[in-house]
Amino acid sequence: MQLFAIGIEKPNNTNFILGQSHFIKTVEDLHETLVGAVPGIRFGLAFCEASGKRLVRASGTDEALVELATRNAENIGAGHSFIIVLGDGFFPVNVLNAVKAVPEVCRVFCATANPTQVLVAQTDQGRGIIGVVDGLPPLGVESADDVRWRKDLLRQIGYKA
Repeated sequence: MQLFAIGIEKPNNTNFILGQSHFIKTVEDLHETLVGAVPGIRFGLAFCEASGKRLVRASGTDEALVELATRNAENIGAGHSFIIVLGDGFFPVNVLNAVKAVPEVCRVFCATANPTQVLVAQTDQGRGIIGVVDGLPPLGVESADDVRWRKDLLRQIGYKA
């Protein structure tokens, strides 16, 4: 067995969701879920088929994001994994529960805009995601000023009243 850390290719502030599913109709179901959850959403989606033709299946509402998702799916190459790359101004918090509720979604590894490495194990049979490294390690513990900043930020961006 070999282990790889595969970096997600994306612009700095671009959000994505990485998960695992179990069925070829994942592509259509995730597409329908995303457009139903947030009208006008821009995204690209790619899914690594694990049997049959074993193709990377893709869909989305923005061709550049579809290409980016497809490139990342190819790099990861793990059976039944999927990646959703969200357009600017769209965030996982607005679609994550809907994505997790899709019947064929087994798990979500991460939903982030952070620099991310996907930990992949390769065996004689193929590849599987064993985890992710999401972002960078902490530099300390928040102070009272940091707590105020965090709470103010949530109100400024409209997530708290």
